[in-house]
Amino acid sequence: MSDPAAADVAVVIVNYNTGAWLERCLASLERHRGDIAVDVLVIDNASSDDSHRAALAAHPDVRLIENPTNRYLSPAWNQGARETKAPYLLFLNPDTEWWRGTLEEYRAIAAAAPIAGILGPAIRNADGTLYASGRRFPSVAEGAGHAFLSPFTRNNRFTRRYELDGWDRSTPRTVDWVSGACMLMPRTAFDEIDGFDEGFPLYAEELDIATRLSTAGWEVRYTPAIEILHEVGVSTMPDGRRPHRLVVMHARSIYRYYRIHRARGWRRLTLPAAWAALRLQAEIVWSWGAIRR
Repeated sequence: MSDPAAADVAVVIVNYNTGAWLERCLASLERHRGDIAVDVLVIDNASSDDSHRAALAAHPDVRLIENPTNRYLSPAWNQGARETKAPYLLFLNPDTEWWRGTLEEYRAIAAAAPIAGILGPAIRNADGTLYASGRRFPSVAEGAGHAFLSPFTRNNRFTRRYELDGWDRSTPRTVDWVSGACMLMPRTAFDEIDGFDEGFPLYAEELDIATRLSTAGWEVRYTPAIEILHEVGVSTMPDGRRPHRLVVMHARSIYRYYRIHRARGWRRLTLPAAWAALRLQAEIVWSWGAIRR
């Protein structure tokens, strides 16, 4: 790794009880760094499993900030951005592993597209299948249909449209938003919109920041030249099921996104119904998860 003041890319990783995944993530970054200077900063949100200490012992050039409490994702990402100086910021989940391409190539692709406020890679699930990163901003009807049907089947017209059905993700494309598991951003874009909205502590933060960047004239782009592997839910679903409090937090974040970005004019009248629908959907998803166990 490198001196923070001389780094080309700052990698900010927010860790919470990810076990061996954090060390795998850091090792893959070093293997796929390329010929650039990188500043890697881990923000640990009061992990109880000591995963960050074991990982940092194996990677002594990686910087560490230990928070006394769990600040969740958006506040910790902003915290990390303030502690770095590089012209590019890479926000990366700890339960990821670099699979193809290098950080040098990733930075070069971003530099060749100066209007791109976010550049997202191809993301593979742990079984090697391609995750549908790179999506549309859903209409209200699409969002509702996707929310209620996708937990049972993703083969529905709302989810297919939302996830850009028909695009095999083997080609680069301008999209509305990408997964927050891995996002490369020019610091100028990040600073222009004042970073992540900490009112989205854990969910919908990538959707919100992409929306605000789009409003400010930036684009969000997807590139298949870089691939990462993502083991979804290591921190949030340690036993394979999201805790109820996080299910409710997800509903609150989606409601907040709707209230801020979509409920303008006459749609303000729909806010009580939207909250009731989101809470209903959350309880349905929670109950369905219990039945399937």
